[in-house]
Amino acid sequence: MSDNPQYGASRPFTLHALRVLQLSGRDALTFAQAQFMNDVMSLTDGDWQWSGWLDPKGRVQALFALLRIDAETAWLVTATDVEAFAASLRRFVFRSKVTIKDAPVHASGVFTAPQSATGRRSARIGDAVELDFSGDAGARTLVLAPSPAVPATVDDDAAWWRLDIAHGWPGLPDTSLDHWTPQQLSLQRFDAFSVKKGCYPGQEIVARTHFLGRAKRGLARLRVGADTAAGDALTDADGRDVGQVVVVRGDEALAVVPLEPVDAALHLRGAAVERLNLADGLQR
Repeated sequence: MSDNPQYGASRPFTLHALRVLQLSGRDALTFAQAQFMNDVMSLTDGDWQWSGWLDPKGRVQALFALLRIDAETAWLVTATDVEAFAASLRRFVFRSKVTIKDAPVHASGVFTAPQSATGRRSARIGDAVELDFSGDAGARTLVLAPSPAVPATVDDDAAWWRLDIAHGWPGLPDTSLDHWTPQQLSLQRFDAFSVKKGCYPGQEIVARTHFLGRAKRGLARLRVGADTAAGDALTDADGRDVGQVVVVRGDEALAVVPLEPVDAALHLRGAAVERLNLADGLQR
């Protein structure tokens, strides 16, 4: 079986698990810069980046694609529980002039290259915005539009999330990430956090890990059995716990494991698991 699954659906389908949260107001971008782990101020209108929100201990609370619409508006595209996420963010608004609410758009996907968007540059196609979600494992486009697309089939929905697995992006629906730091989830592969911008929650932990080279664990892509679940422990050849499954889709999983040695055998319930290559090309 190939490491890179093949996908063929070429019409947009609704991604019900993806929601879009809107930050708007005079201080929207300043608020985002102070709260989120990537450098929002490096974006121009129409740019997007991978990003996330951390707790003070540097643990991931939410992952998302952040799109700068204009100088007073940003959209966060996320599979996180947006009601809980929005409520948590509002606790830090204080006197900032920023409103946090659902964006007036629906997310849909299509397994073709974008018409105009490329890399981190989005593009407007009529009343929709398209983002380039393509990587080495396959072409795909995220479309944000006022009206939903046709409902996704089970195969379409599964294929979309399996491409995230293939690229090593762990921000899938119903995935608990709050045990892990950005480096443990290998989010540097996506340029998803900054160690150079000013303070944000967890920044000290992220910067210390980066500059002192203390990241000892990272994300691996594995072939697993049908009974594998998030939270399952991975062991070494001697039966010692060395890692944990983060997210599973079909027969593939992402797990946090030791970075060294890179070819160390991993076992799940006593059976050896196959390591798969992580696809590149999704950094923005």
